Amino acid sequence: MQINIPDKSLKRPPLSLPFHYGWFIISLCFLTTLTSAGVRSSPSVLIHPLEAEFGWSRTMIASAVSMNLLLLGVAGPVSGFLIDRFGPRMVMIGSLTMLILGVSGTMAMTEFWQFFLVWGIIVGIGAGGVGSVLTATVGNRWFVARRGLALGILGSANSTGQIIFLPLFMAMITYAGWRVGSMALIVVAIVLLPLIFLFMRDDPSEIGLEPYGADEPKAAAAGGAVSLRGISAKNATITAREMISHPTFWLLCGSFFVCGGTANGLIGTHLIPHEIEIGIPQIAAASVLGLMGALNIVGTIFSGWMIDRVQPHKWLALAYALRGCSLLILPFVHDYSGLVVFAVIYGLDWFATVPPSMAITADTFGRQNVGKVYGWIFLSHQIGAAIMASAAGAVRTYLGNYDIAFFAGGMIAMIAAICALNIKPKPKEAASPPMGAQPAGA
Repeated sequence: MQINIPDKSLKRPPLSLPFHYGWFIISLCFLTTLTSAGVRSSPSVLIHPLEAEFGWSRTMIASAVSMNLLLLGVAGPVSGFLIDRFGPRMVMIGSLTMLILGVSGTMAMTEFWQFFLVWGIIVGIGAGGVGSVLTATVGNRWFVARRGLALGILGSANSTGQIIFLPLFMAMITYAGWRVGSMALIVVAIVLLPLIFLFMRDDPSEIGLEPYGADEPKAAAAGGAVSLRGISAKNATITAREMISHPTFWLLCGSFFVCGGTANGLIGTHLIPHEIEIGIPQIAAASVLGLMGALNIVGTIFSGWMIDRVQPHKWLALAYALRGCSLLILPFVHDYSGLVVFAVIYGLDWFATVPPSMAITADTFGRQNVGKVYGWIFLSHQIGAAIMASAAGAVRTYLGNYDIAFFAGGMIAMIAAICALNIKPKPKEAASPPMGAQPAGA
């Protein structure tokens, strides 16, 4: 027995848990993504304080937010490469460090270029390292069974971060100033660093485990199935030509472009300023976003649960259609009760598009290629977010309201639903070639 102990000590989890260690990994990634989301979304409640203190225009502030969103996307392919090269753990530590530096820089800023540097560039790059690419990679590395549920839980971290941070941040701004609120974000990020260093692991094999559910015959068969292009799930050497020649890649990029534009770019950046301008008190305005986030937790986890049971592209199309309907009614909403109705419809599908998009990527290109491929798909998401954040700010500056921006968002969301319906990732087709599927699952 004593001879076996040293060997096993090299291959065992750092914590003894009564459940699979993958669920603890999910919790660490959830907290990291939650914190990143709180930092990244906080400029939406900073717009009015920054206008009042520094005299910066809405268009100037929106341009910094646009750069943040764009770099969040540009960081996607880079973080996918770094995750494959150095592992999620090191990328999480490096990204949180950048977020801490970026937010700390706000304490001393006095000029717009400084705000653009710390929030637009440093925070954008830092948030990109712990964004959806990390979620997709970790979920697919650690889970075979209940993969959709795991992705849904991780996808809900963005909205959970907004539930926790935005109302709290708004209250701190109201009673103590925006600098105190920024300090709270720094403290949370600092607390996370040692937890990730001590307990995060890159792959189940590092601690002598298999991915959750890998020993279940049905789950293992699904996890080892070949993709629509015949790419083995174990093959991590997909070429750029294979990726860009697949129509599913472009349909996902197009629909995710709209997702970013109508979520982070439009609603995430401009909903609170819009609410304040139609007469909603500041804390109540932030609470609407918090309500959306609370409902989104339910919607995103349910979305992940559903894609274990239905074809992901159909569920994705439904989510975009509901989003489009909610945005088309928003220009007609002028009171708090109407905003609550909007929050319910929009909130249930806010990030519900993420789990099916991740699942389609894994099913089409192979689970070990998710970091590479999804990084580029996520880049299109953030390009859409950056364009819409700036465009909506310009619409507000020149027309005096956001109505046209909301109408446009609703229409392109309907187009995204059509794109999603044209995706053909049929799991039955993927598993149909027996000679290909059996070796992949072996």
